[in-house]
Amino acid sequence: MRNGVLIALAAALVTAGTAAAPAQAVSGAVSRTVSGEVSQAAGTPSVTAREAYLVDAADGTVQFAKRETRRVPIASLTKIMTAYVVRRQARLDDVLTVTKADVRHAAAGGATTAGLRAGERVTVRDLLYGLMLPSGADAAHALAERYGPGTAKFVGKMNDAARALGLRDTRYANPDGLPSKAYSTARDQATLAVAALRDPVIATIAGTPTRVVRKSALHRGHVWRNTNDLLDDGAVGLKTGFTNQAGYCLSFAAPRGGRTYVGVVLGERSDKARFATARKLLDWAGQDAGASAGAGVTLP
Repeated sequence: MRNGVLIALAAALVTAGTAAAPAQAVSGAVSRTVSGEVSQAAGTPSVTAREAYLVDAADGTVQFAKRETRRVPIASLTKIMTAYVVRRQARLDDVLTVTKADVRHAAAGGATTAGLRAGERVTVRDLLYGLMLPSGADAAHALAERYGPGTAKFVGKMNDAARALGLRDTRYANPDGLPSKAYSTARDQATLAVAALRDPVIATIAGTPTRVVRKSALHRGHVWRNTNDLLDDGAVGLKTGFTNQAGYCLSFAAPRGGRTYVGVVLGERSDKARFATARKLLDWAGQDAGASAGAGVTLP
């Protein structure tokens, strides 16, 4: 079932034309702008996240938008771009040696980790799982140091990729999303989600509930569980994020009503709330799928 959704999503993305289609569709595709008072009367879902965005992957039609162009921190959604850049440079079978600096970086920042230890030799494929599923800052640091080379050069490549994708309101400062002066928008992150999911490796990783890496002569055994609870509801990805500054964030893609939607929730109040908001938006859009193209809503 999940493979079928991925194939459908890939086909829809090709139909959409370019990875930047959702961002380009915003100004023209939303057919009505609704104030908070009117939106409640029209049955628009109440969204507690500070920013939210939902787009139909097939044609870029905006279904829901709330402060979608506001520049805000995005926490570990940053790692989607890290994976995107790595995939354009590295071979999956490349082997990297985890360093003390990689482990110290994650520990010093109080970040989530993949539980890596200095001296382990791990493939890029497995590091990408450690990056995306448990949101390992240690994996992010190891990948950035190798493929910058060095973190500063890697961040430069992230920002180059953002410009190439048309993410005009996005600036990265590190590969892991730890607090910094970096920022993005819900709309830009939806555009990135579409681009990332066109990569079959990223799509497979982002949709994997659990990754088991068996112990070998090169590394310890690892079990990495996906932090994206929306996978239980048929989602095919993509990534969670949290810092005190950014709040609870989620980038997601899922089928509803025979269509596939890509969405972003930023600045939500709790872990539970971000998934509830995503489900609410998906179910709301799915109810009217096919009824009238472009019947989206923008909230102030």
